[in-house]
Formats: sequence, C-alpha cells, structure tokens
Amino acid sequence: MPAVGPRLRRIREAISRGGVGAYPTEGVWGLGCDPLNQAALQQLITLKGRGSEKGLIVIAADRAQLDPLVDWPADPAARAAIAASWPGPVTWIVRAAPGLPALLTGGRDTIAVRVTAHRPVIDLCQAAGSALVSTSANRSGQPAHTRIWQVRRSFAPALDWLLPGPLGGQRGPSEIREASTGRILRAASYSCD
Repeated sequence: MPAVGPRLRRIREAISRGGVGAYPTEGVWGLGCDPLNQAALQQLITLKGRGSEKGLIVIAADRAQLDPLVDWPADPAARAAIAASWPGPVTWIVRAAPGLPALLTGGRDTIAVRVTAHRPVIDLCQAAGSALVSTSANRSGQPAHTRIWQVRRSFAPALDWLLPGPLGGQRGPSEIREASTGRILRAASYSCD
C-alpha cells in the first residue's frame, strides 16, 4: 500500500469503523463506504433516501480490488470489453461473488463495478485498501451534486468523512453497461468542461 497522508489516514480509519463519507468522482460528488459493512450500507441508503432494492455501484483503484466481489465473465468478448473500458468512467453489471450483502446488490446476483482513472478516487481506494461504494451524492430523485458546498449543505453533519478535491472531466454520472450483453443501461457524457 502506498504512503498515506494524514487526511487519507483519518478517512481510512473512519471507513474501517463503518463511516460514510463523500468524495469527488469523475463527474459528480459521490457518497461512499465499505461495501461489505452492512451497517454502513444501511446508513448510506438511509442518508440518501434510496430504496434498498436498487443496489449500489462499487468503485476501485484497480481490478484486483474488485476480485473478492465479482465472479468475472468467462466470455472472452465480455472480458475484453470490460478491460478496454478501464480505467475509466464505465460501470459494468457483472455476476456478483456469493455472499455479498443484499443492500449492496439490491438482492440480485449481479453487482455494478468500476475501475476509476480519477486520481482522488484511486488514492482514496488505495488508502482504504479496498474498493468502496460509489453512489451519487444527492437525495434520491434529486440532481447529483457537482459542488462540495452542495454536499455539505445536504449531508453535513451526517457524514463521517469528506475528501475535498476536483471532479474529473465528465459531465454527469458514469455510463452503465451490462457485461452479459454489452447493452448500455445508462449513457454518459464524456465531454470535458
């Protein structure tokens, strides 16, 4: 694990205690926590006002951080499509590893995963030593926040940690694709501002 500064060390400790926080992603601010901590998942879902049946995205610094969560596709074409899109702002729906929390998967046998190219998130996941939940920082049904002051106004003091930093160059949430079919479930804008 690379050297971790004091801020990321405090965030890592908060995550390990089940804390929920916010951080800048490729296009919007995200809420995150340990994807295997049931209490943290429930806190995040409650904070967001999101239905537990929807499931959550998991973001990682590299594919190895996702290995414990994913049963990777055997199909070479699906594996190649995933590999070609990462690191980057493309989330893939893949078969979930057995035993994951239903709050994470929405009770399905699939999971949404992404390997980021956004440096603040890479540093965050490396400091945490694992992949993290990544859902847009907004109340369910409201627009995703693109400014740190919006996150503070909506969620402080309920957040256990906050990682300041810039958003990436994307205008909005990540694209979501289904690995088994390649179908785009949510398109995204890749234009830079």
